[in-house]
Amino acid sequence: MNASSRGAEPLPNTKLLTEDGNLAEKQVAGMHKYLDRALAAVRKERDAVWKDALASEKALAKALPAKRERLKKLLGVVDPRSEPNLEYVSGPGRPSLLAEIGGCKVHAVRWAVLPGIDAEGLLIEPKGAPKACAIAVSHSDQTPEQIAGFAKGDAFALQLAQHGCRVLVPVLIDRKDDLSGNPKLNRQTNLPHREFVYRMAYEMGRTLTGYEVQKVLAAVDWFKSQDAKLPIGVIGYGDGGMIALYAAAIDERLASVQLAGYFNEREKLHQEPIDRNVWGLLTEFGDAELGAMASPRQFDPGLNHEAPKWAGPVPPKPGRAGAAPGTLGETTNDFTEEHRYRSFFDPKLRNDVIIEGGGLSRASVTIGAFLSGLGITQRDRLLFRTPEVKLSAPEHRHKRQFNQLVSYTQKLWRDSDATRKAYWTKADASSPAAWEKSCDTYRDYFHTEVIGKLPEPTMPLNPRTRQVYDEKTWAGYEVLLDCYEDVFATGILLLPKDLKPGEKRPVVVCQHGLEGTPRDTIEVEKRPVYNHFSRRLVELGYIVYAPQNPYYGKNTFRQLQRKANPLKLSLFSFIVRQHQRTLDWLETLPNVDSKRIAFYGLSYGGKTAMRVPAVEKRYCLSICSGDFNEWIGKNVSVDLDRSYMWTGEYEMYEFDLGNTFNYAEMTYLIAPRPFMVERGHDDGVGTDEMVAYEYAKVRHLYANRLKIPERTAIEFFPGGHQINAKDTFAFLTKHLDYPK
Repeated sequence: MNASSRGAEPLPNTKLLTEDGNLAEKQVAGMHKYLDRALAAVRKERDAVWKDALASEKALAKALPAKRERLKKLLGVVDPRSEPNLEYVSGPGRPSLLAEIGGCKVHAVRWAVLPGIDAEGLLIEPKGAPKACAIAVSHSDQTPEQIAGFAKGDAFALQLAQHGCRVLVPVLIDRKDDLSGNPKLNRQTNLPHREFVYRMAYEMGRTLTGYEVQKVLAAVDWFKSQDAKLPIGVIGYGDGGMIALYAAAIDERLASVQLAGYFNEREKLHQEPIDRNVWGLLTEFGDAELGAMASPRQFDPGLNHEAPKWAGPVPPKPGRAGAAPGTLGETTNDFTEEHRYRSFFDPKLRNDVIIEGGGLSRASVTIGAFLSGLGITQRDRLLFRTPEVKLSAPEHRHKRQFNQLVSYTQKLWRDSDATRKAYWTKADASSPAAWEKSCDTYRDYFHTEVIGKLPEPTMPLNPRTRQVYDEKTWAGYEVLLDCYEDVFATGILLLPKDLKPGEKRPVVVCQHGLEGTPRDTIEVEKRPVYNHFSRRLVELGYIVYAPQNPYYGKNTFRQLQRKANPLKLSLFSFIVRQHQRTLDWLETLPNVDSKRIAFYGLSYGGKTAMRVPAVEKRYCLSICSGDFNEWIGKNVSVDLDRSYMWTGEYEMYEFDLGNTFNYAEMTYLIAPRPFMVERGHDDGVGTDEMVAYEYAKVRHLYANRLKIPERTAIEFFPGGHQINAKDTFAFLTKHLDYPK
């Protein structure tokens, strides 16, 4: 029966918990407040990071190579590009020369970027010998032809050619959704094409943005191979401005840089389309800092052009859903970020009041300053006649580009086993002790670079409790512990009533899954999922703690991931610290044996079972139920019917995880502590083959390399996504030495 908190005494050495309402909702809301403060403070933190670099031109030049390498890593600009090569695209009855416009020749072309990846678009040749070269990048929902004079609109690419520039115009992936599926699996989504590629790329340490930056840099490679002396610039609108900014920050060969409709503060990146998400970006790089990396080259952030608008993904409907929220054009430009950029080079500006407002808005991209950076003087706007040309369907070209990126990323996943093996060569399996010691470096990398490490909490625990269960053989107490301002850990502690003074018993931490609560693991269900495993374990005599994890509230909690990622944090950054605070408190309880605290979680709780004990060694064993998987394939594969590519769980993706830690490698961080997998044959989270394949690597480590086969086990049972509570309970008894 439930116990009323009114008049109930709290546990010894705790205060009475009086907080009302839904603690799961309040937990998530508190984390949002924490991240909102962190986003508001991150500009000043970047100022501190850049202070020494901006002290002088010499200091900046010295600092930039390392900063460029870090930026390339975050964007995934890490693959060696192919040898420069450009081909004219033609076919029967379809020459590569599409038209002559305003004295310039426009060709359909493609150029080599990465193995299996080309850039496609237009080459605009000027009349006469070129004076300079330029890459003109349109917004993602524009075609190259729209900026090359084939249609009404802003033909800034053609204007550059009319001024004597040789111009390449690449295709960007758009935000439609007709290709975001797999007809063979009868799977279709409303994921914009950019999100579809972004998801799989992010898991493999790449980004769609990075791929498109590579296309721009491959164009630079080709221009240089043709005439190394001609200056090269990059100019872009909207998403094209974003690509131009990153490319210029990375590559010094770009002599002139012009943006339009992009340069702005990025502390609201979580409101933009998810394809713009970059892990850890804001800890070092805002738009102002990226502009500084173009110094001392010509750089114009182009605030006088209105940013493009996008209302978000197509609304979901049955059989076509899953897209992450995000819009473009909802925030107007102020001058904050431009002012920061200018102040880097003019200290007198640093104390000026920043004038807010939208500024002037022009219909066309200005090119005067850009041309000046290339040594060309702008003339009056040159007129031209829009040609009456029947163009090949641009959707076919776009589909080729989309399919190339998907195929390349799928191959990265297929090759990732070998990549992870190479990454793990420094782990020492000569003995269990040597293995554990050698994994400390990997563990720190996992916590810092994959999960994201929050600072150590310094607040007192300030434990508050109230009794919520009073059963025949046990009692239950709701617990609240402080972590950071507005951030707390909470759960329910179950204590057997036969505990004797001075007696030490093991603890099993029982973790719920998605949208769950601690009570779900305690209450007897009509249709068993958790199989009331918390209740059953306390009835066996264990001390049980059922934490509340923050994956609660659908998109509300998923947006935590969006806010956290640019700060080099994730949902599990909070979960790790919450569990550590919980362990700190559990260790103070008089009947807890601190050396025998085990973890057992289902579903999202199984995800926790893989990540938290990998970081926190005070968990003496871990049991993963209903989640253990060939995890990278689960996230990335477009040929798997149960992949997260088909669902709305956009928060699942962890940057570069595919090259470092699949579930076997997370288990390596748990070893040599006992580890077990519980798998229902009919559990749709994976397939038996995937689970067995990944677990075989775990078994190989424990049995063959470390010679401790008794410390690992897997149970396959008839059933679905649920706690089976048979072999796992025996595993707990064996390794916790309880019950006797």
